[in-house]
Amino acid sequence: MPSNRDATLPLPTLPIFRKLGADLRDARRRRRIPTALMAERAMLSRTTLHRIERGDPGVALGNYARVLFVLGLDRRLGDLADPGQDVVGLDLEADRLPARIHVRDRLFEPEGS
Repeated sequence: MPSNRDATLPLPTLPIFRKLGADLRDARRRRRIPTALMAERAMLSRTTLHRIERGDPGVALGNYARVLFVLGLDRRLGDLADPGQDVVGLDLEADRLPARIHVRDRLFEPEGS
């Protein structure tokens, strides 16, 4: 059941959080890490870990990062907003490229002249 916190988020983000939580739970299980040990390694309470694995968007991003770190998946966190992967931003930037580039009369002036 959605909480009041969920009501403030854009609706399309809720399934994304649920998928992230399920993916983290599956990664923990594949590694055969019990919830108590995972919570201890991530320095979280078991309740917070359960909330993360349910994809609760109200859990601080830092807590998600702790779980990712324990699972060895934290490096990809830095790529979430990577400008090189921002298709919309790259398209907008390409639209703003000048049609012509004007060259000055003096292209190069040697040093000491």
